[in-house]
Amino acid sequence: MKKNFGIMQGRLLPKYKGRYQAHPLGYWEKEFPIAAKLGLDSIEFILDFNNVEENPLLSKSGIEKIKSVEINSGVKVRSICADYFMEAPIHSNNNITVDKSLNILSRLIKYASMLNVKNIVIPCVDKSGLKNDKEINNFISRIKSIISIAEKKNINICVESDLPPTAFANLINLINSKNATINYDIGNSAALGYDPEEEFNAYGEKITDLHIKDRLYGKGPVPLGRGNADIPKIFKLLSKVNYKGIVIFQAFRDDDGIEIFKEQFEWFIKNIKL
Repeated sequence: MKKNFGIMQGRLLPKYKGRYQAHPLGYWEKEFPIAAKLGLDSIEFILDFNNVEENPLLSKSGIEKIKSVEINSGVKVRSICADYFMEAPIHSNNNITVDKSLNILSRLIKYASMLNVKNIVIPCVDKSGLKNDKEINNFISRIKSIISIAEKKNINICVESDLPPTAFANLINLINSKNATINYDIGNSAALGYDPEEEFNAYGEKITDLHIKDRLYGKGPVPLGRGNADIPKIFKLLSKVNYKGIVIFQAFRDDDGIEIFKEQFEWFIKNIKL
C-alpha cells in the first residue's frame, strides 16, 4: 500500500464560520503550504452547498487558481468531498432539487477532470442517508443517468453511505459501472457498529477513497486511538485487497486545527504498519 497521505480541506486552518467541516471560502489557499510542510501529498477539496457558485471548483478561472496553488506548494487535489449533496440529495423527491443537483454534479465532473481528480465523494449519510427502497432506487437511477460523463473523464463517483455492508454492495453493483466506487470512512463504520471484515468481504475491492477517523459507538469524532475504530485492523484488511486508492485524514479537529492534527498523525505513524 502506498504511503501518500492527504487531508480533508480546512482541517489545518481555523474553522470557517465556526463550522466543523466546510470549504474555507476566502482563505483556502493558505492550507496548501501548511500541508506541504507536514509532508502531506493532497487535500480533499470540499464543495459546499452554501455559496456554491463561489467555489473555485465550478469555474475555469477557479480551476486555474487551484492549479497555480498546486504548483507553488506541491500539494495536489486528487479528490473532492461533495458535501453539497448532503443539503440537496440526488435521491430527493423534489424534482427541482434533483435537476439542479445533477447539473452541479455534471459541471463538477467536467471541471474536476482538469485537475486530474480521481474521486468525487457523494455523501449519503446522516440527513442525506438512503432511508428506504424508494430513495435507494432514486439514487441508483439518477447516478446511472450521469455516470457516463464520469466514465469519459475517468473519475470515480465514490459513494459514502451508512447502509449495512450487503445493502451498500448491492447499491454499487446495481449502478453497474467501473466508475461507481466506495468511500470507506473508518470512524463512521465504527460509530455504526459495523464489522470491518463483513464490510471488506462485501465491497473491499470497490473502495477507492479512504477517510481516516475515529468515533465512539453511536457518538461523534474523537482523536485517533480513543474511539471504537480498530484502525490497525482496517489497514491489514486494506493490505489484503491491495488498496491503492486515496488516503485522507478526516480526523478529529479543534478550533485551531494544526496541533491536534500533528498529534494524531504522530499516533498514526507510530501505531499503523503500512
